This record gives sequence, C-alpha cells and structure tokens, in this order.
Amino acid sequence: MPGTFEGKVALVTGASSGIGRAAALAFAREGARVALCARRAAEGQVTARMIDQQGGQACFVETDVSVPEQVHNLVETAVARFGRLDCAVNNAGIEGTPFVPVTDYSVEVWDQVMDINLKGVFLSMKYEVPHLLKQNGSAIVNVSSVAGLIGGPAGSAYYASKHGVIGVTRAVAMEYAKQGLRVNAVCPAVIPTPMSERLFRGKEEMINSIHPMGRAGTLEEVAASILFLCSPAASFITGQALPVDGGVTTR
Repeated sequence: MPGTFEGKVALVTGASSGIGRAAALAFAREGARVALCARRAAEGQVTARMIDQQGGQACFVETDVSVPEQVHNLVETAVARFGRLDCAVNNAGIEGTPFVPVTDYSVEVWDQVMDINLKGVFLSMKYEVPHLLKQNGSAIVNVSSVAGLIGGPAGSAYYASKHGVIGVTRAVAMEYAKQGLRVNAVCPAVIPTPMSERLFRGKEEMINSIHPMGRAGTLEEVAASILFLCSPAASFITGQALPVDGGVTTR
C-alpha cells in the first residue's frame, strides 16, 4: 500500500544522526523522496544509503545551516533533483557548552549555538517557504526541545536558542496560515542521540527519574510525532510546540 507521503518530497536538516536520521528514514518508509543535509558529510551519506537500501530515494547535500548561500543551495538542489518540496524538518543543532554558568559562558560558543540552532532554522525557512507554498498541504516542523519550554542548568545558549525556535515557529505560522502552510515545532525531552550521550553518559538512572513515564524517549517516537505534524491528520494544527517528553513539562 502507498505510504502517507507517497509522491511527496521532504527535506531534513541535521540528518547525519539522531532525530534527523530517524525522521529521514521514517519519511522514506512512508513513500517520500528525501533531501538530506548535515555538516558531517560521511555520516550524512550513510543516512542516504540507508534510505536507498530500504527502497527509497534520497539525495545528500553537505550544508552548514548557518551559512545563507549553503542553505539556499540545499533547497534549490532538493527541488532541482525531485521537482517539488512538500515538507521540511529543520533539525540541525548543537549543544554548546553544557553546565557552564552564564558568567563563564564563552561569547564565541554562544554565537555558534545561536548561529546553528536559531539562525539555521530562520535561514532554512527563508529558503524553503517559497517552494512549500507551491504545494497544497505543505508543512514545516522545527525541532526545538523541552529546553525551549523550561529553564535549566544545561547551558544558557542552548535554552535561549530553543526558546527562540518556538518563537520563530509561531511567527512564521501566523505569516502563512491563510496560505495553507502549517508550521509547528516538536520539543523532545531526553532522547538517545549522540548529543544526549555526550551530556548524560553514565546518568541513566537520573535520566529515567526525571521523566514521569520512567524512561527516556526513543528516536522513533520523535520521528512519529514529526511525521504526524507533517501529515493530513494534523491539517488544522499550526503554530504549536508539541512536547514529546514523557510528561516532563507537566510537572
């Protein structure tokens, strides 16, 4: 049977691992052709090969999402290759320097986090939107975090950038609501990604305890939430920040 995204084209940033890779694979399983990007070319190409091996179609474009010319090239390459753009998942992100108080936080690291996590989402939408508006039922999902909904000690730049992702998501959702483009965000709690492993290695018991459901989430659960927000099932949902957090933000 055809999948939910049969005949559609999805673009996923930060697809070299973690949530981006999981979302790209999920789109492909549901019939989408997928354009991928990441700064780590070798790992991004692995994702593309994984899609090819499961019978899908993918193209990979090495991209630093903080560089306007590279993001523009990514989007134009995707459209040139596949002929259209229906969904975009703006996921690329870095953690910066975790557990460092603001008085000791490097200005250089702050700028790096903002450039990738927030400016990267802005640039991605800037170049994606003109193509998405050409399709009925198009959608953007920006990957924020529970750190976009609450505060904490894991690095001021990360929290600020992820709050900013929700803000720009809501702004762009309102700009294009009447034109049929939906823009939402997902806000995962701790998910087993290379980033979370760097932050929380050896702290599994503590991680389980902070989630009311008693466990961390999975990549597949976040990917399913992303695909839902891009699907016709979410056709009346826009401007929302969906926690995928096992109840963390209900406390």
